[in-house]
Amino acid sequence: MLKSQKLREMAPELDPLRLGTGWQVEDLSKPQIMIESTFGDSHPGSGHLDELVAEVKRGIQDAGGFGARYFTTDICDGEAQGHDGINYSLASRDMIANMIEIHANATPFDGACYVASCDKGMPAHLMGLARVDVPSIVVTGGVMDAGPDLLTLEQIGAYSAMYERHEISLEQFTYYKQHACPSCGACSFMGTASTMQIMAEALGLALPGSALLPATGKTIRELAYQSGKQVVKLAQMGLKPSDIVTMKSFENAIMVHAAISGSTNSLLHLPAIAKEFGLAIDGDTFDRLHRGAHYLLNIRPAGQWPAQFFHYAGGVPMIMEEIKSMLHLDVMTVTGKTLGENLEELKRNGYYDACFAKLEPYHLKREDVIRPFDQAFGCDGSIAILKGNLAPEGSVVKHTVVPKEMFEAILVARPFDCEEDAIAAILSHRIQPGDAVFIRYEGPKGSGMPEMFYTTEAIASDPMLGASIALITDGRFSGASKGPAIGHVSPEAASGGPIALVEEGDLIEINIPKRILRICGIHGKRMSEEAIAEVLKQRKAHLKPFQSKYQKGALKIFSDHAVSAMKGGYME
Repeated sequence: MLKSQKLREMAPELDPLRLGTGWQVEDLSKPQIMIESTFGDSHPGSGHLDELVAEVKRGIQDAGGFGARYFTTDICDGEAQGHDGINYSLASRDMIANMIEIHANATPFDGACYVASCDKGMPAHLMGLARVDVPSIVVTGGVMDAGPDLLTLEQIGAYSAMYERHEISLEQFTYYKQHACPSCGACSFMGTASTMQIMAEALGLALPGSALLPATGKTIRELAYQSGKQVVKLAQMGLKPSDIVTMKSFENAIMVHAAISGSTNSLLHLPAIAKEFGLAIDGDTFDRLHRGAHYLLNIRPAGQWPAQFFHYAGGVPMIMEEIKSMLHLDVMTVTGKTLGENLEELKRNGYYDACFAKLEPYHLKREDVIRPFDQAFGCDGSIAILKGNLAPEGSVVKHTVVPKEMFEAILVARPFDCEEDAIAAILSHRIQPGDAVFIRYEGPKGSGMPEMFYTTEAIASDPMLGASIALITDGRFSGASKGPAIGHVSPEAASGGPIALVEEGDLIEINIPKRILRICGIHGKRMSEEAIAEVLKQRKAHLKPFQSKYQKGALKIFSDHAVSAMKGGYME
């Protein structure tokens, strides 16, 4: 007997309450599917999801089930930039996952369909999906179109810094702002939203070829409908996410992450999702798998084209075809077939021809967007985990967007205890080539782990600084960030990590090939490891205990319970 039917026998109030909600008598005995989404007027990535929910519900109905809609909308990291709103971003991921758990377990369902698009809604749904563990499928909300001249939102940070430096006019800046987001969908670059949509498919939890579709097209609605039909089949089969997702699934996802130069925020989200499946991955897992991985994707911010071109070039299936030799093809997926079987079927059913036809108006070939395996941009993945006396637990850098001049460097520390002071110093030219800008007390316990997007853009857009300084933080970066930026430094300053002990003039060594981030000198003088350790010990003895500014509410709960960024920044 289906779980929903057992519940009807246990709770006599259930039938009348559902009839009062608008259910019909005949719906009560059907397979009951929860449709969970982040729909809301919060931002372009969620504003259109009700249309996809409607298609999912129609598909469920046509397959003989009944779909019930639940909503917990997400916030937009872009709209939260530049003020303390960004501090709520990472915490919102865990809160959405909590609400999914509450929705699903307060009134158990036979299956669930999860509809989301963006930075925290997507990983939150994957966390909730794992925690609830009923037959499930993910519908990703797609990507917005690029604006005039292929303008995309991640360019606005650079234009903002250029305007602040009086390099462009107010009229130019206003034009860019008013045309960067011409439609609904996730922002059109390989940021966290795009990356996590791809990760959902790479884990085997979304239909093949469904990730990062153009949000305004008909294909995404067709696949939402098909997902609704498929989740009823999964419920009838009893095939749960825990039957699909294994360590091999996560290794596949990380290999795809390397191939697309995915967002560094994935190092927060995939470990948090894995934990909900009872699996353990961390930064070292990423570093191990990225070594020798082929980076193939020519999509912004590391590449040339807007993210809508990803689907035009064949999407996740084409990436997987190119890196097939490095994947576990025997993993199960929501189709009820293995990954290998899915890839063979796509080659037979005309999927690739339909994708490539959309590149023709731009006079592009798929190789212009997704390179062949043997013509990779690089063969060392796209991220590296750096460790040393500054980051004993690790830190992360997306080396595919770091100028080669900064792969090995000795820099002079310029520490700041908040982003506002750091960006003011950069824009006023108080930061000089050879400096290492530190922004600390911005980790999960410090302030909720906000993005340092405006700071990275101010650096990357400055021709004097973009290849001559580094930004080092226990906070995180936008998936759109580029330039010499090292984040997730752990332990964080609020936990008394070494980043809290750095002083003006200390010497900082960065060596990406050797995976090193360390303090190599004190106040401008090179010193031995032992001598530096003794100085840091003395500094720590005088370090004032961290006092959070959050004494109530969601950020108080999050900061009290958040683990290290290198473990996933989740609450435990």
